[in-house]
Amino acid sequence: MKRQKIRRALLLISFLLFPVTIWYFSPYLIIQAASEHIMNGSFIVFCTMFLASIFLGRAWCGYLCPAGGLQECAAMANDRPAKQGWRNNIKYVIWVIWIAAIVITFVLGKNDVTIDFLYMTDHGISVTEIYNYIIYYGVILLLVAPALIHGKRAACHYICWMAPFMVIGSKIGQILHLPQLHMQADRSKCISCKKCSKACPMGLAVDEMVTKNMNGKCSECIQCGACADVCPKGVIRYSFKNMTADKK
Repeated sequence: MKRQKIRRALLLISFLLFPVTIWYFSPYLIIQAASEHIMNGSFIVFCTMFLASIFLGRAWCGYLCPAGGLQECAAMANDRPAKQGWRNNIKYVIWVIWIAAIVITFVLGKNDVTIDFLYMTDHGISVTEIYNYIIYYGVILLLVAPALIHGKRAACHYICWMAPFMVIGSKIGQILHLPQLHMQADRSKCISCKKCSKACPMGLAVDEMVTKNMNGKCSECIQCGACADVCPKGVIRYSFKNMTADKK
């Protein structure tokens, strides 16, 4: 459980730093920068997320995402699992439209291509003007409302514009048979206590995934390790190898 305390502390720190870092996760600012042919901070951050996910899956979501930290706090008010299904596809629709907007804006943009990681920030700090707090709290409401209404990390499941980068990166890693961080389970040891499902911050039916031998196959898993840390029989553990090797 020490690992989970550290994980939650990292998420809390990340959320507290959100007024500083929010522009580096901005889906709008990257479009504005693209119109000027500037590779800004959010462009670099999203590319880094994608590349890291080839080997680490969605570990970013589990350990460092400020929006994840906010939603895990919201779970104190609503800790029921968010419903899975068609709603999970909304974020992919949002992502495709957004990426198309970036590409079109870049093609129509002017100037030479440059890199400016601190684009539209004040010495690297995002929220420095009073009017910026309107945007900040609007984003906070957008992220926390689904979690309060629908349950655990609902914004991650339904509308997160960052998750598709990591899901796609993880799928590419699987296709290339690269070693990847994922949760591995030995279903023969499972006693169906369902503690893993109760502990999952994403509200996933982990016990069912163990029973069906769905090791590393769930794109909604954020590799947080909460299920492994609560399992009384050590059924679930971290693995860092290609998933084909895990099946042997």
